[in-house]
Amino acid sequence: MAQITVLGGTGYAGAAVVAEAARRGHEVTSLSRTQPTTRIEGVNYVSGSALDADVLDTVLPGRDVVFSALAPRGDMTGKLEGIIDVLISRLAGTSTRLGYTGGASSLQTEVGGPTLWEVSKDQLPADVKPEIETGIAVYAALQASPESLDWFFVSPPADFGSWLDTPEKGTYVLGGDVMLKDADGHSTISAADLAIAVVDEIETPNHRRARFTAIH
Repeated sequence: MAQITVLGGTGYAGAAVVAEAARRGHEVTSLSRTQPTTRIEGVNYVSGSALDADVLDTVLPGRDVVFSALAPRGDMTGKLEGIIDVLISRLAGTSTRLGYTGGASSLQTEVGGPTLWEVSKDQLPADVKPEIETGIAVYAALQASPESLDWFFVSPPADFGSWLDTPEKGTYVLGGDVMLKDADGHSTISAADLAIAVVDEIETPNHRRARFTAIH
């Protein structure tokens, strides 16, 4: 059994990771500014902000894994980079593993090819670019972090979000730095199935200081 803290544990991706980890019997702490509509038995729900150093003092020490599913939107725009810098500083040299769920835009469109961001940024609405740029910046910060920090970065597929109502399948296909598509050209996964991939990685680490992606 692992001790896991999920930052942003009531959001789309974070709540799914909390649920999957708890289902497997792990000791889970969820940190968020909002309380869940439905609580999962056995999960420790902490109300607070990851921007608050005192709050981090209560949810970081002694954990096997700290997984960030914080969304850089709204009043959190431009602040997530600083939170990750703090997490890197606090967790480097400890036994705690740091996980992060970012976007798909840093994935390569093909092996050795440009990233999704490079081929799409000129067509994207201005209001969505800050969130994408945060994911790219966090991935770069993790890559540049001290070797004493054990981290993994999860890139969801191109189509991922609560508004898509993607069905759960209970399976996933794992990839690395290249965006995956199924036989019909779709690149999607439900939060619940991405959470299976995340908790599988927590239980059996295969991507130390590396990134992975997953689709249906």
